[in-house]
Amino acid sequence: MREQLGESTPVSSVHSIDHFALNVPSIEAARHFFTAFGLDVQVVERAGGSELELRALDGHRWARILPSSEKSLAYLSFSCYEGDLEAIEDQIRSAGGRLMVDVPAAIGAEYCSPSGLWFADLDGNIIHVGVGPKTTPSAKEANVSPAIPADVRGAYPRSAAKLVRPRRMSHVLLFTPDVPRAVDFYQQALGLRLSDKSIDIIAFMHAVHGCDHHLLAFAKSTAKGWHHVAWDVKDINDIGVGATQMAVAGYGQGWGTGRHVLGSNYFHYVMDPWGSFSEYSADIDFVSEGKPWPTGDFLPEDSLYLWGPEVPPFFIHNTEA
Repeated sequence: MREQLGESTPVSSVHSIDHFALNVPSIEAARHFFTAFGLDVQVVERAGGSELELRALDGHRWARILPSSEKSLAYLSFSCYEGDLEAIEDQIRSAGGRLMVDVPAAIGAEYCSPSGLWFADLDGNIIHVGVGPKTTPSAKEANVSPAIPADVRGAYPRSAAKLVRPRRMSHVLLFTPDVPRAVDFYQQALGLRLSDKSIDIIAFMHAVHGCDHHLLAFAKSTAKGWHHVAWDVKDINDIGVGATQMAVAGYGQGWGTGRHVLGSNYFHYVMDPWGSFSEYSADIDFVSEGKPWPTGDFLPEDSLYLWGPEVPPFFIHNTEA
């Protein structure tokens, strides 16, 4: 699908994140963390050792967790429609992306579309783009619980609480030394659009085929890095119950519960064993296909939250810097 970038430049666009691959120092620690978070965690044996696959309630494989000496993004895989792939390849070249012929064996390129493209973005992140099904929603999903009528008990006992299980992945956020440069690159190369930003410290981008307020986001740091992945749950009650289940499992450090200004979603972030985060997220803004979004440049005080606890210093610390 050809969209317009600026006044006149036609751009082909990806429509979804298919999955991400994350390097971690301990597969067993990752298995414990993501299982407690409510994801379906499957162990896969490869020549390089055991790795994990993460699935949400929708059954899609949203992530691969790979063994490594330290935590980092191994790669991020986007999907597009078949008619857009050739144009996207040209756009990547024009935007300054470095197309890759040989992909490191440890990545496991066989888990991605064989006809897809591999390239490094301007920060050196390894990115894959292939033809694949649309995994992002095409319309706003129902997230908010219905109002509780009179004469009915609204809450249930803690003993009756069930494991909160995310419905799907929502978005990822990466650290970058240059937020405006990252935004420009992903606009030109992959056709993503800027949703909102706060000066040069944070920016949120969506895909044009119907998408959450952000599919991909960037936050300023001294180096590239992995900050968080967000997982969609039904409502704010599920966020609270999820935060409690993680605290019981030994993961009480994080930030939340609160509500964002940019994206409007309710949130609770749980720190993983490597200093990055998994987010429970509900009721995020949605940008419909073909509809304009009123992109804004917000004050730094609005860049993180409308209400909630103060941001702890460790939340904005890039452990990979």
